[in-house]
Amino acid sequence: MVSTYFDYNLIARDMKVSLKRVSEQALVTRDSQYYKDNIGKLTSVDELLGDYRLYSYAMKAYGLEEMIESVAFMRKVLESDLSDDNSFANKLSDERYRDFAGAFNFSGATAISQTEAQLDDLIGLYNASIANLGAVQKEETRYYDIMIDKVTSVDQFLNNDRLRAYLFAAYGVDESTYSRQTIKSVLSSNSDDPDSYENAVLAPRLSDLQAAKAEAQARLQESDVTAAEKLELQAKIATYNKSITTVNKYLAMAAAFDFNADGTVAAGAAQSAENKQTTNELYISSNSRVTPQAALLNKAYFEEQIASITTVDKLVADTRLYSYIKTAFDLTAVTIVPATIKNILTSDPDDPTSYINTIGKGNESYKALARAFNFQEDGTLADGDSAQTADQMKLTSSRYMTRYSDKDDEADAKAISAYKRAAGSMGSIDDFVSTASIYDFALTSVGLDPDKESGRTIKRVLTSDLTDPKSFVYTLKDERYLTLAKLFNFTTSGDIGVPVMAQSEAEIQQTAKDYIVNKSRFGSDDDKTKAKEESEYYTAEVAKLGSLDEFLADPRLTNFALEANGIDPDGVTADFLRQIFTSDLDDPKSLINQQENSAAYIRLVTSFNFDSAGKLMREDRDTIVTRHGFYKTLDQYLHQTLEEQAGEDNPGVRLALYFERKAGSLVDAYDLLADDALAEVFRTLFSLPDEFSAMDIDQQAKIVEKNLDLEKLSDPAELKKLLARFAVLYDLENDTTADPVVSLLAGSGGIGISADTLLTLSQLRMGG
Repeated sequence: MVSTYFDYNLIARDMKVSLKRVSEQALVTRDSQYYKDNIGKLTSVDELLGDYRLYSYAMKAYGLEEMIESVAFMRKVLESDLSDDNSFANKLSDERYRDFAGAFNFSGATAISQTEAQLDDLIGLYNASIANLGAVQKEETRYYDIMIDKVTSVDQFLNNDRLRAYLFAAYGVDESTYSRQTIKSVLSSNSDDPDSYENAVLAPRLSDLQAAKAEAQARLQESDVTAAEKLELQAKIATYNKSITTVNKYLAMAAAFDFNADGTVAAGAAQSAENKQTTNELYISSNSRVTPQAALLNKAYFEEQIASITTVDKLVADTRLYSYIKTAFDLTAVTIVPATIKNILTSDPDDPTSYINTIGKGNESYKALARAFNFQEDGTLADGDSAQTADQMKLTSSRYMTRYSDKDDEADAKAISAYKRAAGSMGSIDDFVSTASIYDFALTSVGLDPDKESGRTIKRVLTSDLTDPKSFVYTLKDERYLTLAKLFNFTTSGDIGVPVMAQSEAEIQQTAKDYIVNKSRFGSDDDKTKAKEESEYYTAEVAKLGSLDEFLADPRLTNFALEANGIDPDGVTADFLRQIFTSDLDDPKSLINQQENSAAYIRLVTSFNFDSAGKLMREDRDTIVTRHGFYKTLDQYLHQTLEEQAGEDNPGVRLALYFERKAGSLVDAYDLLADDALAEVFRTLFSLPDEFSAMDIDQQAKIVEKNLDLEKLSDPAELKKLLARFAVLYDLENDTTADPVVSLLAGSGGIGISADTLLTLSQLRMGG
């Protein structure tokens, strides 16, 4: 017989050629083609277990041929949730079962309205929208101030979307219901012209409304008003108030512009500097939040007006000043009313019988407010005093600028908390649209106005198929809607679906695990700690990826994925990876299949859900086999067949090939000893007697550690030397005409039935 080394080297020196030779065998070709053609048609565990040809092919690929008849056992393996450490497959010590289950989709991915990454992104957008609000106001004001000086007609003004939006925000005009003709008439009005819209329409209308309101109020006070009439009068007064407010807005708008009666104006003359500033201030104050710009305006107003304040009554009567001091001294509770502030400001904080120390119980905020002003007990100022000294005013403004956003920040925290609670129980698109804490928060976060959007439109956006460029969300041509759709996982029918991610949950978990093993198995505790820290970054960030470009733009992620798959990242450029990811996996001549370590690159590429254009693709959940599992099964089937056929002529060659395939994944001596075939190679290498396997396992491990440097097994050159030595010693030790390894391989950790498998099988049988 030809030597073991010769046979082994003949196969191993060009593994790709050897595997290709096996793949071209008629039976292998037929079985592999049958698997390719039919595995994607199956949709259940029963269908797989019921098709012996497919089932046995997959079982052989993962070295589980001896378990083919154990259908109940394998069903439990296939239905295991690999993301659960306590699932059936994960609790088995034999990794083959986990690998086998990982090739299929039977456990199913978790349907969830939002992943943690999507939730973080949404909250991040919400916070960013708040943080950017001041910058947006500043930019819109800059634009307005420049462009208003270029306007030469009302039509030109109203045709500019940004100018019109600025105007409407400043003067409280509803964009969705406004009359263009009315606004043109208002802007073209002149208070000096008795026939102008302002004088001929608005002023009379205001007088009529005020008279009608006064009449209704008077009637409301009469003793013979019935309960029903009272309700009717109150409703009328509310309507009058609303209409009066609208007319006053129009009058203020008319006063702020200088268009001619025909709607024209000379460039630069549409507004005076004073009116422009008034419009700016109204715009900045129009937002419900107090932005930095609004806070500065409030500060300027306070510091300008406080010098004219001579009594407490005058101070609290100015709502803007009143609000300012309440905020500055942290007195914003609903129980604080104007009378409270008056009592504080006229109280002596050092008098134990004063309002502050009796009713106020010595409240420090009360004391601080009282000391910041100089009012006497009757609410007036002593001769020569001002309401505040320069230092007191500076202190008040400092306190205000520190606290002006506290109320909004508190509201934001509540909004985020309310969103999380509501979103956690969201079960469908209807829940999204009908729940204000979800709908308002989500739309606001992406820059959409919840009050102006149609619920029907939002439903269609969120149920759009993002993989179809013709779906509804793309027809809107607005990134805000697309961003919203990407932040949720609704199916096209409106149910909660499985998130589309660059890697599935199981793949992320496996990639992280492989990285930690590869980086720390021969390293220090510090190496392991760093590997775990890096895996935390990878796990968090890879879930946020939306395209291949985003993946390639982060070297930290790409290096992690490469090393997890046993590929040295040195010299691997982003451009090369792009070509690898866009290669045709089924074309033997494609770039990925021409690589020396093509199997590793295929493992890398198929573990991600990028299509040929580098976009995320939605995995077909009706197909039981994963993309990664499909190619891995085909590859491992060829390896198993090659090793099996080699063993028919020389069992030592099968052992050598198997050792070469598994050696790089060994973590420690116990990994080697747990696999009978690997342990036999070790025993032969160091001429150990058969009694070696009967020794205490810890003693065996010490002998392995003393004689074999497992770290060197990752070096192809060192591994070749070791297997050359094995081949020589194997031939010397064995009668190669016999087949002493057949029974060994049948029970090895790589091919046969492990002890925990036998135990589980017995339990299944006992359980009926």
